[in-house]
Amino acid sequence: MTVAEVTLGVDELGEELGERATLVQFSSAFCAPCRATRRVLAEVAAMVPGVSHVEIDAEAELALVRRVGVVKTPTVLVLDARGREVRRAAGQPRRADVIAALGAAV
Repeated sequence: MTVAEVTLGVDELGEELGERATLVQFSSAFCAPCRATRRVLAEVAAMVPGVSHVEIDAEAELALVRRVGVVKTPTVLVLDARGREVRRAAGQPRRADVIAALGAAV
C-alpha cells in the first residue's frame, strides 16, 4: 500500500481531523513504547497549532488496522488537513522526527 492510498476521516478516527495535520497513533494495551509515544505525540500536538493527536486501540479496530496496513504497535501516521497519509513510522518516534514529519503535512 502506498502512502497516497490511505485517507482517514472522522468516521475512522472517531474524532475531527486537526486543522493543519493529525498524528494518528495505533497502540495496544500492553505496549510500553506506546505509552512513551503517546506522551511525545501529545507534547508535539500541544506545541504546534492546528495539529491534533488521535490514539486508536489496534486490538479493538482490527478492520482499520488491516485496511491501513499496520503491522506493529506503535505505528504513527501523519495525516494532512484532508486526512491523507503523508508519513508513517513504526516504533517509538523521537520528538524531533515527529516535528520534521509534520513539515510534509502542513
